[in-house]
Amino acid sequence: MFTPSSFCGPYTGYMSMELTETDFRNYAETAMEALKQHLFATEADGNFEAEEQGGVLNVIFEEPAGKFVITANAPVRQIWISALSTSFKLDWEGAKNAFILPKTGEELLPLVDRLISEHLG
Repeated sequence: MFTPSSFCGPYTGYMSMELTETDFRNYAETAMEALKQHLFATEADGNFEAEEQGGVLNVIFEEPAGKFVITANAPVRQIWISALSTSFKLDWEGAKNAFILPKTGEELLPLVDRLISEHLG
C-alpha cells in the first residue's frame, strides 16, 4: 500500500501537503508579513532594500549587487527563497508553528537573516 512516508522516505516535506490551501495561505501570509516587517525595520542598518510587489518580497543589495526573492508557493504548500544562486524551500511544521528549511531545521526569519549576512560577507 502506498503511503506518503513510504514514497518520501526520510524527507518530511510531504507533511506540507496535508495543509488545506486556506490554512497554508493563512500561515504563509502571517509568516510573510512578519518577515516583511522585520526586513523593513532592519533595512537601513542592513545595507539592503526590502520591497513587496504582489505578495513577493524582494531584498535588493547594491554592494555587493544581488537580489533575493521570497514567495509563498500555494500549489506545493511551501515558502520559496531564491538567494545566493540557490533555491530554499521551506515547509510548514505544525509542531513549531513555523515554516522550516528541512535540511537545516532553520525557521524563515533566522534563515533570511543568515542569508543576508552571508551575502554581505
